Amino acid sequence: MLFGLVIGVPLTIAQIAGLLPVAVAACLLGGAFGVFVLGNINSQRAANQIFPFIIFPQFFLAGVFSPIQVLPLPLDILSRIAPLRYAVDLTRNAFYLGRPSEYDSVVLANPFFNLLVIGAMFVVFLIAGTTLFIWRERNR
Repeated sequence: MLFGLVIGVPLTIAQIAGLLPVAVAACLLGGAFGVFVLGNINSQRAANQIFPFIIFPQFFLAGVFSPIQVLPLPLDILSRIAPLRYAVDLTRNAFYLGRPSEYDSVVLANPFFNLLVIGAMFVVFLIAGTTLFIWRERNR
């Protein structure tokens, strides 16, 4: 949000208030996803090599740089699997709330659906990642 203010993105107090909990939810999801991925990787070197191949495709599949309303079927399936898609869409929900013409053309799903998916992914990633870490530590 600070970067947006620096480059001149107009943010109202209501938008900032809406974006703060969304940022917390996105951070929690990202952390849980990181725990899950790291639970599957044996070394730091491997993690440094693998993470760019996991994170960068999500930027494109989540619609960070380009619109994803109409994707070919294989890319649409990959996009729906990518956790970042729901965090980006929830951010758009919060930012464009109260602007009906822009909201309908930018937002992909209902904010409650995005929150539900983020919550479910958070729980699954956190439980699976923690379980994998514990299993790896016991089997050293």
